[in-house]
Amino acid sequence: MNPQKREIIFARFKAANPEPRTELQYTSPFELLIAVMLSAQATDISVNIATAKLFPVANTPQALLKLGEKRVKGYIKTIGLFNAKAANVIKTCQLLVDEHNGDVPESREALERLPGVGRKTANVVLNTAFGHPTMAVDTHIYRVSNRTGIAKGKTVLDVEKKLLRHVPKPYLVDAHHWLILHGRYVCKARKPVCSGCLIRDLCDFKDKTPDSV
Repeated sequence: MNPQKREIIFARFKAANPEPRTELQYTSPFELLIAVMLSAQATDISVNIATAKLFPVANTPQALLKLGEKRVKGYIKTIGLFNAKAANVIKTCQLLVDEHNGDVPESREALERLPGVGRKTANVVLNTAFGHPTMAVDTHIYRVSNRTGIAKGKTVLDVEKKLLRHVPKPYLVDAHHWLILHGRYVCKARKPVCSGCLIRDLCDFKDKTPDSV
C-alpha cells in the first residue's frame, strides 16, 4: 500500500467520523485507566455496565482504596478475570497515591509500572486521556492493519511501529479509534462486511465478501 492510498483511507475515516471516541465510558483520566484495565479480555459493554455502578461510589484512587479489594470485586464480578483485576486495581491505586499524588501519570514508563498496565493500556491512556499520537494495537487493529495492507506485521509491536510510521501525521491521534471501530463493526474477524466498507476500493484484502451480514 502506498502513501497516497493511506491518505485517502484516513481522510474517509475522518469524513465519516470527525471526532472518534472510545466506547468506554469515563469522565477523568483515572476512570479511563480503570476502565481500560478492566476491559482486558472483556467487552466495552460489560465494563461500562460495571463501572456505571462502581464509579458513582468510588472514582478516585483514594476512594477505591477505601472501598477495598473485596468490595471492588463485588462491583466487577460480571467481568472476566475479575479477581486478578480487582487486585491490580487496588495495587495501582496504592501506587498512584504513594508516587503520583493520586494523579494518572502522563508518561509511558510510569504507566507501565502500574500493576495490570501493559503497553497497550498505556497507549490507550496516553492517546485518549492526554492526546498523545500513540497506537494501542489490539486484536481488531492488528487484523485491520494486516488485512487491509495499511500496516502489515507479524507481531503487535511491529504493527504498532509501522502504523506510527505510515499513518499520515494529521490523522495519527485519532487513527487508533477509527481502526478499532472499523475492526469491531465492519472488518470483522470471521466475515468482514465488505459491501458496507467505505475503504473497500482501497483495501488490499483479496477475499472480500460480497454481501453484508
